[in-house]
Amino acid sequence: MRRVAIVGAGITKFVRRAQETGKELSYEASKMALDSCGLTLKDIDMVTLGTAPDAFDGVHMKGEWLSDGAGAWRKPYMRNFVGGGTGVFAPIHGFFHVASGMADSCLVVCEEKMSSCHPHPQGAFKTIFDHTLEQPLNPTLIWIFALEMNRYMSRYGLTKKDIAPVSVKNKRNALDHPAAQIAENITVEDVLNSETLAWPVNRLDISPASDGAAAVVIMSEEKAKKITDRPVWIAGVGWNIDTAYWATKDLYYPRYVEKAARQAYEMAGIKEPHKEIQVAEPYDPFSYKELHHMEGLLLCKKGEAAKLLADGVTQRTGNLPTCPSGGALGVGNPIAATGLMKIIEIFLQLRGEAGKRQIPGNPKVGLAQAWGDLMQVGTVVVMKS
Repeated sequence: MRRVAIVGAGITKFVRRAQETGKELSYEASKMALDSCGLTLKDIDMVTLGTAPDAFDGVHMKGEWLSDGAGAWRKPYMRNFVGGGTGVFAPIHGFFHVASGMADSCLVVCEEKMSSCHPHPQGAFKTIFDHTLEQPLNPTLIWIFALEMNRYMSRYGLTKKDIAPVSVKNKRNALDHPAAQIAENITVEDVLNSETLAWPVNRLDISPASDGAAAVVIMSEEKAKKITDRPVWIAGVGWNIDTAYWATKDLYYPRYVEKAARQAYEMAGIKEPHKEIQVAEPYDPFSYKELHHMEGLLLCKKGEAAKLLADGVTQRTGNLPTCPSGGALGVGNPIAATGLMKIIEIFLQLRGEAGKRQIPGNPKVGLAQAWGDLMQVGTVVVMKS
């Protein structure tokens, strides 16, 4: 396969109830990405777009509807979605098209406008549960993840106080992110004292529903080197889809994330991820998920992520900065756009262009990961400068 690089990126402000339509958000992010590397749509061979269920935007066949706003007019185009894993899966699609030689350049766009879903996106989420065994219970994602969080805590003897610092760290990190929706300076006590939605999940343990879009420009090595002298290479990709029957698995460990990570590490030549990965953006829609996913990504041993958090290892100045962007908890969670936001953060970190969020030490290797659906989808991209 040909080497493939990211050469440009753009991201809109993450907000709730944006005035812009999904098309306009897609256009804004796409134009920002193209402008960042001095290109126009004439330089783009194809477009791949990621966006979660149509119900969020309230538009049937949303992929087709968004296509022109995303720059795909009269270009090869495809849409993908795997729930929350979409934002990292979309650049994987672009990667394979370019690596295979089918295209020399690809514009990857991810968009979500969740405020269009009334009365709340939870109504759309309910449809993902098994119609016979689960929907009669009237489940919501919050209480499903409360079960998972409780199992994770019980397995390793953790308390809510051990996990709350994830929200504190990420919301503070997001104070330096220009796209952030709910950046704030909070304390562990603020998290613990916030409204309990489904024990052990508190309101400040959860990322917000959001509207936003993000985009990156992917190019072959030959094209990339003509555009920039600082390409960021997509060194490894991985994905895995586990069974949708979450009740038949032990929820303390995300095995689907490990399988995706191992695939990406093998492609990237990573032998010891806990030593070789210098900056990570695991998916954090809930506070415990950052820790859960760090373990699935083999960045530490099972049950050790909370200790790394407590010891400051995951801070921007730590040995393994984790979610220096502020993550979904701080920047916001417009589902598909969130994963691509994390790809963009690693891109900026490896180029030394993350501004106040820049971690020390001139990082050369990083990863972004997303997760989706009912404890079943893992998507991972390893990047190198």
